[in-house]
Amino acid sequence: GVIAAMYLYARVTHRRFLAVGDMIAPLVPMGLFFGRMGNFINGELWGRVTDVPWAMIFPSGGPVPRHPSQLYEAALEGLLLFALLWWFQRKPHGTGAVSGLFLLGYGIARFTVEFFREPDAHLGLLSLGMSMGQWLTIPMIILGIGLLIYAQKNSSKA
Repeated sequence: GVIAAMYLYARVTHRRFLAVGDMIAPLVPMGLFFGRMGNFINGELWGRVTDVPWAMIFPSGGPVPRHPSQLYEAALEGLLLFALLWWFQRKPHGTGAVSGLFLLGYGIARFTVEFFREPDAHLGLLSLGMSMGQWLTIPMIILGIGLLIYAQKNSSKA
């Protein structure tokens, strides 16, 4: 839905789609941050069973201590990615670079946190011991790298 809205906005305002993506990308991590904080408050999407000192017991997660993976995601996908994108976009880069860094950063953060998050009960771990979330981030990481390369090549031509 967001990509469709961005596409329509780009068409209506006669802007390049990647330029719109570069404008929107630094704002997305704050939405991710508040969404993950909501997941934490609601006690949903909790992590795997653990014995780390900061483990928490979630009522819907049974009587065992679990990683507060929602807080890990809020920190990495939200705060850290926001700071990285805000710093990166302060200097001019080729069109698509900010979007590419967002996709790369979000993909890496999500892939990492999935090691601590409880896999979906109906899916479990898939091939190579990876979760569905990890498999879905791989194309995102590849696209992010591709956009960064594309932006670098096109910025040097200008």
